[in-house]
Amino acid sequence: MTKAEVIAEITEKTGLERNDVAIAIEKFFDVIKDSMERGESIYVRGFGSFVNKKRAQKVARNISKNTAIIIDEHFVPSFKPSKQFVQKIKSSKTLNKK
Repeated sequence: MTKAEVIAEITEKTGLERNDVAIAIEKFFDVIKDSMERGESIYVRGFGSFVNKKRAQKVARNISKNTAIIIDEHFVPSFKPSKQFVQKIKSSKTLNKK
């Protein structure tokens, strides 16, 4: 599902103007990105958590040159679904037909 399809579905379900829904979705993503850039986590009850995970410094190999390179410690964005979200997916009749 694309962002445009999400916007269309929300527009259909709420009766709001498509443009208003698109702006709200864009601003939601902006808030998440800006907050995570500041090192803050986002917790949405019943949905999940957007968090920054710290990756430690490590030594990696460049196999084409057979040299070692150091990858500095860094943060990567991560999403952890809530228990309710995971349970909903596990009990999905659509997904469990296969």
